[in-house]
This record gives sequence, C-alpha cells and structure tokens, in this order.
Amino acid sequence: MPSILTLVLTVSLAHAVLWPKETYTLVKPKSGCPYGWKEGWRQQDNEDDSNSNYIPPNHQFFGTFGGNMEFHYCTKDAHSTSGSQNWPRGNYCILKQISCPPGFETGYIKWDDEDSRNANSKGGVLPSGNFDRNTLIYYCCRSDGYYMNGIDLPKNKPFYLLRYTSPCQRVKGMSVLEHAVLTDDEDKRNANGQGGSHPLKTGGKNTKLYYCYYQKY
Repeated sequence: MPSILTLVLTVSLAHAVLWPKETYTLVKPKSGCPYGWKEGWRQQDNEDDSNSNYIPPNHQFFGTFGGNMEFHYCTKDAHSTSGSQNWPRGNYCILKQISCPPGFETGYIKWDDEDSRNANSKGGVLPSGNFDRNTLIYYCCRSDGYYMNGIDLPKNKPFYLLRYTSPCQRVKGMSVLEHAVLTDDEDKRNANGQGGSHPLKTGGKNTKLYYCYYQKY
C-alpha cells in the first residue's frame, strides 16, 4: 500500500498550479526564473543630461539600475513544462514571445534611448521586439475579467505582471505590490512611441510603467 507521504505528495502534485501553456516572457525578479525557462537581459542607455530614472527602493527586479537600466527576462518556450490550461481571464499584461497566447491582444512600447555614445547591450533570450540603438518591446494584454477576481497562477516563486487598464490584477493566495519604474528617455527629437494593446504607460516624453509584484502569503 502507498505510504501516507506518497499519498500527500500525489494529492499536492495533482492540485499544483502550473504555468499556462504557450510561449511568453516575464520580467525576472530577484528570486529568479521558473525552472527550465530561458533567460536574457537588456541594458538601456538612458538620457545622460539631468537623468531622472526612478525605481522604487523596495523593488524586487533582478538587474542593475541607476543612470541606465538593465532588466532581465524569463522566457517560457515550447519545451518548458506547463499545464494544459490557457491564461485566465483578467486585466493584466505579459511580454510577447513570438505570438500572444489565446485571449490576449498585442501592442508595443518604444523607448528612444540615449543618442550620444549609445551603449545599449543585450544577451540571451529576449521578448519579441527590436533591441538596437533604441528599444521596442511587444506585449500581450487582456481586459476580459475584473481585476479583483483572483486568478490562479503558480505560487512557488514570486513573479511580475504589468498593469493594463485597471489596478494590479489579484492572484489567489498571493500578495501584490505595485512597482512603478520611470526611464528618462532621449531629450532631443524624442521618438518614443506606443501602439495597440500595451501596458499602462505615463511619463510624457519619458516612460513610466507599472509592474505588479506577486509573492505567496
């Protein structure tokens, strides 16, 4: 007969929430990427003159932040372990990897990075976009559910989503904190842009995005 421990483990695994199917990218937190996901990074050379970059002191992003911003990314590809379910209805954004999962609409945000002695750099697997002297990232966003209705996502590690048209989406069994990040973009002939369904963006000629950080209660 199976032991009590075996039964407990079997029941736990049967009820464990796995990441939804399809391919997509999330911003990497200090706690790291989900097991088996691909990793990458992008350093943006932000405005040199009177730089006003801002990241909250309690942030949980993995990277290097100051006068320039270096974010890291976690990408679930077709070979990563996942559940058979789609992403749940709600109001939030993730980063696009090749195509958006069912239920999402696509859009983009473009950063006009520093023109003078531009030192943008990158490595590894990145979300869909253009990463040259400027930065353009494609997103997948949805607003087909009420943000206060908690959704089921894995709780074993913290993660980030992005705000769309509501406050941060609630996730069952997890607390959420909003971390707003401002990048000071090129001042001269600024060519920032956005289109389609993209995360909430403010900041005028700079870019301010609103990330939602989740961790288990």
